[in-house]
Amino acid sequence: MRILKYCLIITLALALMLAAGCSKEADQGSSTSTDKPRIALVMKSLANEFFKTMADGAEAHQKARASEYDLIVNGIKDELDVNKQVELVEQMIAQRVNAIVIAPADSRALISVCKRASDAGIIVVNIDNKFDSDALAEAGLTLPFVGPDNRKGAKLVGDELAKTLKAGDKVAILEGAPNAFNGEQRRLGFEDAMKAAGIVVAASQTAYWETDKANRIARDIITAHPYVRALLCANDSMALGALKAVEESGKSGKIAVVGYDNISAVQQLLREGKILATADQHADQLAVNGIEYALEMLGSQGTPTDKETPVDLITKRSLK
Repeated sequence: MRILKYCLIITLALALMLAAGCSKEADQGSSTSTDKPRIALVMKSLANEFFKTMADGAEAHQKARASEYDLIVNGIKDELDVNKQVELVEQMIAQRVNAIVIAPADSRALISVCKRASDAGIIVVNIDNKFDSDALAEAGLTLPFVGPDNRKGAKLVGDELAKTLKAGDKVAILEGAPNAFNGEQRRLGFEDAMKAAGIVVAASQTAYWETDKANRIARDIITAHPYVRALLCANDSMALGALKAVEESGKSGKIAVVGYDNISAVQQLLREGKILATADQHADQLAVNGIEYALEMLGSQGTPTDKETPVDLITKRSLK
């Protein structure tokens, strides 16, 4: 009888332990279902002040809304390192994030890995540099673009420059990377403004967004086209290189320089009149806009649509 009593006690203890274990597993499952969504921000080069400002804006937004979502911020060292950016997206897929907000270095090459993310059930939002529409259609992929109209912004800058020139004057364009939709759109916007004013685009070359390359190319353009009156640069980093080339050539005040992005490095130059104009697409809000759209999509699971964000002309007059 004593042995039987002990067996009953042991059996009861095991049953209680098993029940407690099942209850714990159920509780764990419940907490997992209420976890905050994780959003990954994948950008281009953080060496570029524009993208550093974008990252800072996103991190400030997450800090203010820490109870709503978690944020993972990634960026590549070289703005043209497409393979590294693909690798970053693959890492985010492996980590099973809920959404990816991406500023692609290439408007076509990142579509395949974003398709894999979408197929894995991850919300993908395109910011800054728009994916190529034909390539998206070919991949059978629909992704929302949240960002400014780059052609419109570049035309604003070009129109401002045209006020200082006359019909028949010659200018040159320093383009962004040829595989980037936003670079192409900015070139077209500059061309729209010059055509409307009857100004001749004597040269148009890519400087791949980089200051040093822009400096070398601008020097070559100034040598080859000694009567060029302005250099229209598709971002401010290139405008800095172009301005240095103008100064090195001894043509300060004779060749105007305009840019795009309104990074802090050009603002004093705007005040001094060394750079005539730039465009502000509000880098501190670009990723935030994409993140908020991703949160909206995660909540509603609605059909993705594009969302245009502001771009403003910045000149000496508009700076405080």
